[in-house]
Amino acid sequence: MRSLLIVLAGLGLLALALWLAPGNRRSLVALVFGGFWLASSAANLAVGLSHGYTLREELLVHLFLFGIPASAAAWAWRHFDSIVT
Repeated sequence: MRSLLIVLAGLGLLALALWLAPGNRRSLVALVFGGFWLASSAANLAVGLSHGYTLREELLVHLFLFGIPASAAAWAWRHFDSIVT
């Protein structure tokens, strides 16, 4: 359940950031969000590892936690970049 909430939070933050961004800056916002989400996911991974989980146990979960919102950001980056150019 916690993993689902993290993925939904990431998608929600991306949607909010894209909604608040001016039209010509949405591709940049999506790209910046990808870096922000990578840093957030790395911090979440560090917390999991500090609680005694092994990297092998955490890696697959964090692949989805990072991958789903990051894939949405990559799609938004390509989509809005093609609209601007």
